[in-house]
Amino acid sequence: MGIGVAVIAALFLIDAFAPTVFPASLSTRAQDGLTLAISVLIESLPFVVLGVVLSIAVQVWVPPGVIERWMPRRAWARRMVLSLLGMVVPVCECGNVPFARGLLMRGFTVPETLTFLIAAPIVNPIVIITTHQAFGFSDGILIARLLGGYAIANLIGWLYSRHPDPDALLTDRFRETCDLVVHEPGNRGRRSIAQFVVELRAVMPALVIGSALAGAVQVLIPRDALLAIGSNPALSIVAMVALAMVVSICSNVDAFFALSFASTFTPGSIVAFLLVGPLVDIKMLALMRTTFTTRTLAGIVVVVILSAFAIGTVVNLLA
Repeated sequence: MGIGVAVIAALFLIDAFAPTVFPASLSTRAQDGLTLAISVLIESLPFVVLGVVLSIAVQVWVPPGVIERWMPRRAWARRMVLSLLGMVVPVCECGNVPFARGLLMRGFTVPETLTFLIAAPIVNPIVIITTHQAFGFSDGILIARLLGGYAIANLIGWLYSRHPDPDALLTDRFRETCDLVVHEPGNRGRRSIAQFVVELRAVMPALVIGSALAGAVQVLIPRDALLAIGSNPALSIVAMVALAMVVSICSNVDAFFALSFASTFTPGSIVAFLLVGPLVDIKMLALMRTTFTTRTLAGIVVVVILSAFAIGTVVNLLA
């Protein structure tokens, strides 16, 4: 609360004294970058907080064995079920990161958690509804997004299940956080507050940095260069993949953003945009870096982009 009051007071002081200290206004490009960064931050913040709350509910308040009891015994079946957990967790990709951290702290394996983390932003019921509102069933965009996201998530889960030491995919800092939260003494209320503080301290800096990078990249990369190649079946997919990683739009509303490109870009490129954006955009990678190593994220990015390109190519051939 003290930090919040200090931030608000600082904003009022800046508003009062900045015009006299810095009389010259920011350039148009700087203003655009700042506006875009703040918009990404404001759009993501409620879902991050919701994800932290859900993470605490899973880790602290759900009794041991309740979730595990409903999970299949076979590893591949567990991953397939966990990849559908997003159907009952209506948060976008930003909120899924703290929720996934809660699953890891609860004892789920890294491949199982990755399967949930990759699939949840796409099988989310809100995402399904908004994608249907934007495209309906035209050109198979909705079906390709759902089936493609589910397939990519299970592919990544299977690939990392082959890793000889899955715990090595996690950062040292996250492993230390697990030990701190798991061994935190006291009742559930005290543990909830402790975990809430730990999660926000881990996620919020990454969210701010990711939002700032997303705003800066959108201003620095000329969008006209991306739009000029929209009619080419292969290059249009590459352009929309690049655009998806840059703009960092919440998966709950990205379908309406993609709709504005539907008249100039191929259906396959739209599908690739809707697959890549929720999984490996700049903001999402910054959040995932709080938990997974850089090498792990690089592997995920490669798998997602190659899979999205393949799925987009098939959609273009069938459309």
